[in-house]
Amino acid sequence: MTRINLVLLLAVLLSALYLVNIQYESRRLFTELDKAQSEERRLASEYERLQVEKRGQATSARVEKLAREKLQMRLVLPAITSYVSYNDSGAAKSAGSARAGGTASNQASPASQTSPVTAQTASAGAKP
Repeated sequence: MTRINLVLLLAVLLSALYLVNIQYESRRLFTELDKAQSEERRLASEYERLQVEKRGQATSARVEKLAREKLQMRLVLPAITSYVSYNDSGAAKSAGSARAGGTASNQASPASQTSPVTAQTASAGAKP
């Protein structure tokens, strides 16, 4: 009978040690989880702060100020705008000589012989 008592005592002691070990491991894992959750909250708040800072950095007023100060850029004004026109007189003469066999009504006028660059700059100049 003493052997059974010793075996049962040993089983109770082993199960008690196992229970203590499991509780210790559970507490350790819980503290790790708590630390991870607090780190997650800290990172989430930092992410939000960085998003707000990014939106603040990308405002048009700030970009314009940096362009003016650091890049020495300035606003486009009609007084400082140069318009470039391109008249290809060689192409106009060859087109005119190719149409020489036609009537005067289907020959191109000098105004219509300007290049697309002239038309683009003229339309760009019309807008303030």
